Amino acid sequence: MNISELREAFVALYGGSVGDVRVFAAPGRVNLIGEHTDYNGGYVFPVALQMRTAVAARLNGGSVIRIAATDLPDRVELDTDKLDSYRSLKWGNYQAGVAYMMQREGLEIPGCDLLYDDTVPHGSGLSSSAAIEVATSLTLDTFIREKNGDFAPPDLKRLALLSQRAENEYCGVSCGVMDQFASAMGKEGNAIFLDCRDLSYQYVPLTLKGYRIVIANTNKKHSLAASKYNERRAECEAALEILKTSVPEATCLRDISVKQFEDAKGLIDNEQVRMRAEHVVYECDRVLKAVKALTAGDLPTFGKLMTASHISLRDLYEVTGFELDTLVGEALKMDGCIGSRMTGAGFGGCTVSIVEEAKADAFISSVGESYRKRTGLSADFYTSLAADGAKELTR
Repeated sequence: MNISELREAFVALYGGSVGDVRVFAAPGRVNLIGEHTDYNGGYVFPVALQMRTAVAARLNGGSVIRIAATDLPDRVELDTDKLDSYRSLKWGNYQAGVAYMMQREGLEIPGCDLLYDDTVPHGSGLSSSAAIEVATSLTLDTFIREKNGDFAPPDLKRLALLSQRAENEYCGVSCGVMDQFASAMGKEGNAIFLDCRDLSYQYVPLTLKGYRIVIANTNKKHSLAASKYNERRAECEAALEILKTSVPEATCLRDISVKQFEDAKGLIDNEQVRMRAEHVVYECDRVLKAVKALTAGDLPTFGKLMTASHISLRDLYEVTGFELDTLVGEALKMDGCIGSRMTGAGFGGCTVSIVEEAKADAFISSVGESYRKRTGLSADFYTSLAADGAKELTR
């Protein structure tokens, strides 16, 4: 729904008038290349999407945060004196985690009423959780700072890190920082080349010259916390400890070059652990090459690197599955598609493809039909421009 409709829905739920209802938003993201590298200190290349989580918000003068959503029946109340007690909530734990992390920083959490409206499909791999976290952190941060007389622009990088800590420490998901960073720091018309080791970044104009980004949702739902995400992270950490005997200066897998890995990979006896490390090392190298190709306008090379990324995620990191592999396989059969890969944590979720704009409609129709015949599932397709990150919406 649009901003006016969201304000009216808020008033219908909580009362009052629309005049004092504020709206904050944070987008989902799609990662063009660089998967499962962020928690290994590596490089990623995400784009903030036009799909977003919007939060209609108003202070209520009490010590309770009331939360609701336009598409869910759930109504949750969070006592600001008991924020550590909501970790097991099916819905609302992301919001509680953000508030708790702020409270741990010594901030006084205000009572407020919140109504969420999501256009990021949940469980799709487009970072709906990060969008909720960042939108929540921006909302609470704004209320807290303004109460203290601080009307300066928000520190979005800080809010990204705080949101990541909420997911790591409160919700128990060992995600890297990419999702929250892209949601907070996105820039219209640009992708973000992010170094996850030191959070240095640069915006790269997303000039596709007659091509379009097409996202396809497998509609096989996955839960990041319930997946093998944490297991993969542990395997990467095990590989790093072994490789450091050959490359002692390495602090993360990203620090190990392709040549250093090839020279030392024989030290890793466990084939599965070796495969995980090989994906990360080569994926970081692919990101660097992909950014260079996109900057130079070499879209065919960029597309080939995307496809190579998917093959590595399928064969070495083993996080794809039948549905994702089917979507990518069918995409690559289509004339006009120059690259396709899974995006997100895997085990379901979405793919991202680069498709000739004039052939995008035919691509969506044909790939969707082939996918339905092979899997029995109906894929949803989205196109999106690169959008801005978290901000307050005034219209």
